[in-house]
Amino acid sequence: MNLLVIGATGAQGGAVARRLVDSGHTVRGLTRSGAGLPPGVTPVTGDLADASEVRAAFDGVTHASVVLPMVFEPSLVETYIRNIAEAAVAAGVRRLVYNTANRMPSVPTSVAAFETRRFATSVLVESGVETVVVRPPVYLDNLCAPWVAGPLVHEGVLRYPLPADLPVSWLSHADLAAATIAALTRSTADLAAAPPTTAAVAAPLSPAAPDGRVGALTPDGLALDLGGAEVVTGSELAAAFSVALGRPIRYVAQDLDEFEAGLTHALGATTAGEVVSTYRWIAEHGHDLFVLDPAALKKTLAISLTPLSAWIAAQPWTELAR
Repeated sequence: MNLLVIGATGAQGGAVARRLVDSGHTVRGLTRSGAGLPPGVTPVTGDLADASEVRAAFDGVTHASVVLPMVFEPSLVETYIRNIAEAAVAAGVRRLVYNTANRMPSVPTSVAAFETRRFATSVLVESGVETVVVRPPVYLDNLCAPWVAGPLVHEGVLRYPLPADLPVSWLSHADLAAATIAALTRSTADLAAAPPTTAAVAAPLSPAAPDGRVGALTPDGLALDLGGAEVVTGSELAAAFSVALGRPIRYVAQDLDEFEAGLTHALGATTAGEVVSTYRWIAEHGHDLFVLDPAALKKTLAISLTPLSAWIAAQPWTELAR
């Protein structure tokens, strides 16, 4: 396989690129500056807005992993994804895994962060390139951000902008990488039997198999909802931290206006507003959006998911919180 990772300078794509390199694969990563890639990844300099540079990045590529940058302006996203699709077709890419960076509501919304990724999905699966779409929930690694880890360590408060009773199949970046690589490398026959949480994209579902699994990998694509080893509410997540740290931790749903104000300093007002709009939609409409049957996912991708307690224990700031 000749592998390209788009988004390898970011947290999600970087985790995929590192896992591929650690597995002995030769990996190239598209980057504007030629910097910021994980060790062992060959840089390919280019801008997603430049069709010729994207085509050059795909030259000779057989398999690709794609995460778009945090851009939600529809016309720019359209330029990016059409350049990727056309380059993948020209290169004869055998399989492409596209990470939407969020779960997709089953119905259209007014949220650009959802709808631009829905549009990108349709472009890729209609391109003729065999496409697997992975749709993650919220990342455990978000809890390592200073604005979350700081209060947790010093105040015993786990503050996050989701309702306390919202069930979430929290996913680590490491498990995202494992799932993405399985989606890139597993045979068509293995991926063709998908779990109940999986829906075919731009094609009807195949009849249910005897074991209850449905779906088929076709040139029209396959969508896999990802998730971690356990589904927990905010309160249950705090309880897991309490057990791991040996002291009481309580969950507080962060005010979304406060969250947006803090995120604006890091991402700018436009991007922060779009990110927070997904949290607002989930709080109002998406009570079940982040739920998943972990056993079904493990059966389809043949991967091990990290137990929540093991992820907590592995964090470098855990000892400080005890």
